[in-house]
Amino acid sequence: MEPEEGTPLWRLQKLPAERGLQLLHKVIDGICGRTYPLYQDYHSVWDSTEWMHVLEDITTFFKAVVGKNLSDEEIAQQLNQLNSSHQEAIMKCLKSRKDEIKQTLLEEIVDISSAQLQDFDWQLKLALSSDKIASLQMPLLSLHLDVKENGEVKPYSVEMSKEELQNLINSLEAANKVCVLILLCASKCLSFD
Repeated sequence: MEPEEGTPLWRLQKLPAERGLQLLHKVIDGICGRTYPLYQDYHSVWDSTEWMHVLEDITTFFKAVVGKNLSDEEIAQQLNQLNSSHQEAIMKCLKSRKDEIKQTLLEEIVDISSAQLQDFDWQLKLALSSDKIASLQMPLLSLHLDVKENGEVKPYSVEMSKEELQNLINSLEAANKVCVLILLCASKCLSFD
């Protein structure tokens, strides 16, 4: 039975079975930050447009099944229209490299924001007056941040009133809640066996 278009990895059927395992491992190498396979090695099988789809399909498939922590039965069900040698090659790759793909997915989640707070300092000041008001009595916070971005530490300074400080605190608390939810979802989806 020929796999239908839209079935996961249906384009893989054009590849001779004996070359399947090698291609799949090279795609996983690419997912994990090493070199993806080269089109010139597969130009006799697919044209350049198909090749781009093949790489995208295989990458998406591996990331999805590992990210969702699908069972072997669920994976086999998705592959049931592929010939048995391609199914075996995919399952063999998954079994041997699943942990490596999980680690890469976790690193991608962590790398969403590359900026990291390195140090901070703050001072509380009391503005007694201004050029417009003789008696001001307004507290001001001076906040100095050292943020590491792409290996370089950049200083940031800001001065805030009480209301601006409260808005900043509320925003940081909301952002923290989102980060906690993302980490909980990510750890649930990528739970290690």
